Amino acid sequence: MKPGPFVHHAPRTVEEAVAVLAEVGHDGKVLAGGQSLIPVLNMRLASPGHLVDINGVDGLNAVDVTDAWVRVGALVRHAALERHGGAGAALPLIRQGLRNVAHPAIRNRGTTVGSIAHADPAGEMPSVAVLTGGVVEAVGPGGRREIAAADFFEGPLETTLAHDELVEAVRFGRFAPGTRTAFLESARRHGDYALAGVAVAVEVTDGVVRTARASFVSVTPVPTVLDLTPALGGREADSPTAPADAEAVVELVRAHVDPEGDIHASADYRRMLAAELTRRALAATTTEAQEGAA
Repeated sequence: MKPGPFVHHAPRTVEEAVAVLAEVGHDGKVLAGGQSLIPVLNMRLASPGHLVDINGVDGLNAVDVTDAWVRVGALVRHAALERHGGAGAALPLIRQGLRNVAHPAIRNRGTTVGSIAHADPAGEMPSVAVLTGGVVEAVGPGGRREIAAADFFEGPLETTLAHDELVEAVRFGRFAPGTRTAFLESARRHGDYALAGVAVAVEVTDGVVRTARASFVSVTPVPTVLDLTPALGGREADSPTAPADAEAVVELVRAHVDPEGDIHASADYRRMLAAELTRRALAATTTEAQEGAA
């Protein structure tokens, strides 16, 4: 199929892009990488009258690493961020999540910020943004504002972004020293949308788990953070998880996720899968597992 007719806009500055969005109202869509938008247009699931193509806007293609954040501009492609040495060293979870995004061809064109703005519950990077305490930088006619990633997602494909606002960048928060991370998902075929996925972050101090948290893919309407500290806090980080601790983690995950069944998997199967992936991801944060992966 082909998309419906639309007017193509090619602003050269952020201000021009915002002005167009304000003028066209709800009939406008932002085009960056297009790997989420174009299929939707081709299937006529959306038929906006205006596409605001920001690929010619200067200043949106940078990755900046500070002591507190990894800031990713709106035009940074998945593949470029995945290969960025500074971002990978500062926040390995970004690279761990990106490796699960679709196929290399998609990652070469798709943008990390665009996937977050798309707010698909099956997307990997929204869960990473929430788990890292990320911040969405938006700009509109009234100026710039920051939205905590935890407050950005309202529902599947729905965000708190106004129709005349543009996401300029996303800041991923860096974890405390000693934090170990992992990202796992399961799909019917490599590159397909995940049946379930999980990102975990385990903060370790003096060999002991101080905090443990997880966020999920495809099993919650919006990405949220689950605190696993009640089940794991205080245990030795590199010792095998005791059966009682593992069962406590499973119970926390099963109570937290809210999957829907479809032709690919039942809700019960997705719930079971989310719990098992969490168990495996936590095991992958041990020193032995991380050294083996290296």
